[in-house]
Amino acid sequence: VWRHIASGAGFFDPWIWERERITPQGSMGGSMALPQQAERRSMKHLGSRTLETERLVMRAFVPEDTGAMFRNWASDPEVTKFLTWPTHQSEEVTAQVVASWVEQNDNPTFYQWAIVWKETMEPVGSISVVHWKEYISEAEVGYCIGRPWWHRGVMTECFSEVIRFLFLEVGANRITAQHDVNNPHSGMVMKKCGLLHEGIQRQAGINNQGICDMSVYGILRRDFEAKETGA
Repeated sequence: VWRHIASGAGFFDPWIWERERITPQGSMGGSMALPQQAERRSMKHLGSRTLETERLVMRAFVPEDTGAMFRNWASDPEVTKFLTWPTHQSEEVTAQVVASWVEQNDNPTFYQWAIVWKETMEPVGSISVVHWKEYISEAEVGYCIGRPWWHRGVMTECFSEVIRFLFLEVGANRITAQHDVNNPHSGMVMKKCGLLHEGIQRQAGINNQGICDMSVYGILRRDFEAKETGA
């Protein structure tokens, strides 16, 4: 069974489809189940709780973020080049997207942060959990940021804090991220945040450049904890 899902920007993207999730009780009332002996970690979903680093605040979006989002990243075709959603052509489009996120702010399973630059206290990008695999406690994270903040360590600082939050406060066991192989700078962020390159999936993704090979990265909670303790 296939169902249409929203892209990371809040659009219903005709390029992205997801197979119906198989739960331990089965899919669509079926009998397929996970093995009883399979270990399952319980998670405590907290939603887009405010996080802070030296230069950044990550918080839930509010309607007043529309102008900054449109101006700082959503209207820039260089930012959206390798993303799955089209460049915004007007603030009205951005307003609709932000409104769809604001509606979900009280949902504890919804993780969509505005990346706020403390110097100006306005959003300069976004980071989100774009997909959960609850049955293995896995979160897939996606992000984007405006060009003036590229190559300044901003996304590494942001993603590192989100990783800490998802592992230590939410209770995730695995965090993944992926990028078009033609966008290696995104992979550099993943490596700096401790994710390991797990391989390339050929023609497994599609974005504003068309069908593409995807470079996949991941980190386990045990790896994160070992790094934090120096073990």
